[in-house]
Amino acid sequence: MSSSSTSSTPEKNENTRLENSTYNILMALGKEADFLYSTIDTYIQDAERDGREYLVELWNEMKKDKQKHMSMLRQALEKEAKEEKITQ
Repeated sequence: MSSSSTSSTPEKNENTRLENSTYNILMALGKEADFLYSTIDTYIQDAERDGREYLVELWNEMKKDKQKHMSMLRQALEKEAKEEKITQ
């Protein structure tokens, strides 16, 4: 949803009426959450079942990274809300 426009008025997503930057935060938050809460544990279980400890460690490390990303995105969204960037 990025724009190459240099206009001083932020562009808004026509469906959500959110500024593109705010919309991007929400989309990234959703994608990170989906991977973190519905996918990665399956990958960890598969690696454990297959006896691949190095993959268990890899997926656990990625899980920590995703949790950090989620925290960063939540903070950005909170800032957007405080600055009233998510009002219509």
